[in-house]
Amino acid sequence: MCPKLPLLLVFFLYYAITSLGSDPDPVQDFCIPSTGIAACKNSSAATVEDFVFSGIKFPGKFSETGLAATSVNVNIFPGLNTLGMSFVRADFEVGGINMPHFHPRATEIAFVLEGKIYSGFVDTENRIFAKVIEKGEVMVFPKGLLHFQMNVGDMPATILGSFDSQNPGLVRIPNAVFGSGIEEKLLEKAFGLNSKEIAKLRKRFAPH
Repeated sequence: MCPKLPLLLVFFLYYAITSLGSDPDPVQDFCIPSTGIAACKNSSAATVEDFVFSGIKFPGKFSETGLAATSVNVNIFPGLNTLGMSFVRADFEVGGINMPHFHPRATEIAFVLEGKIYSGFVDTENRIFAKVIEKGEVMVFPKGLLHFQMNVGDMPATILGSFDSQNPGLVRIPNAVFGSGIEEKLLEKAFGLNSKEIAKLRKRFAPH
């Protein structure tokens, strides 16, 4: 074997991992998608309004879990296209939760704007890293790892989150497990539940 081959292989793997670890670098200043087509509109036609989004001035609609989350990604804010980042505003009622979930394409950093949030993530060895973070504190959730939040204060809370992808993706664990149509017998064996319990969970987490 060529003595340089292992070194070249290591270099190739390092390059592949680092280059694929986040959104690719843009090759122009910006790329506002043209309506109805994939290409960017002419840069001379861009205006300041392409780079401003006003949809998170106020909390969104609260779910039954006490969470109102408004994502600011490329799907609703085209100015983010090719820039490799996105944002979220999450508001919590007292006792409200952001159920266990993960983002397959992004690391998230969360800043507590108001309130006290029990916040954490679980790594691939099932170790939990969690604590109560308060106004002005920041926590990071590594890419692809399950994480969660709960308002443990006596007043509403708000978190602002930033992602290193224009479209980080979102997989909510209960919805993915019980709302996706996985074979019932598999779920019974995996969780020790009977068919009646499975049916109840499927009804609760089925897509709306």
